[in-house]
Amino acid sequence: MDASEAKPFDRSEPDDTNGFQAASAQLILSSHSRLLQRTLLPDSRQGDPARCLYHAPFVVLAHDAAPDPLFFYGNRAAQALFAMPWRQLVHLPSRLSAEPLAREERQRLLDRVARQGFIDDYGGVRIAATGKRFRIAGATVWNLLDGKSVVVGQAAAFANWFPVS
Repeated sequence: MDASEAKPFDRSEPDDTNGFQAASAQLILSSHSRLLQRTLLPDSRQGDPARCLYHAPFVVLAHDAAPDPLFFYGNRAAQALFAMPWRQLVHLPSRLSAEPLAREERQRLLDRVARQGFIDDYGGVRIAATGKRFRIAGATVWNLLDGKSVVVGQAAAFANWFPVS
């Protein structure tokens, strides 16, 4: 799908009025389940899945499939880690979440995900809006598939990170 055919993602901040970005959350959760054969939110039966994803204790990010992908989703943990409010995060080209020297590594990762559908062993250095660097470990990255199995973006989830000096 080229960028002119891509359906734009709603980039309004998740809250009760938009069902905590129910459509984006469903895309992220269903693609994860479909490709990895397991749920991203094992305890989501205890509440609304979109609300649970937004408030999950681990980072969840997603970007679109544009030539220079933009984030369209970042849960509360992602916003805190990257030190960006929702409105800033969802207009950030995802390549800018990595330092310039790490961008080639990041592109190799995205190419690998595009070929395989997902990976569950990613680690790398990222940078917050404050300039603080951190290393993520054990990240899962997967393609986001629409109802026709067309890749409309990619998502990542991880719970392990530590500061890099």
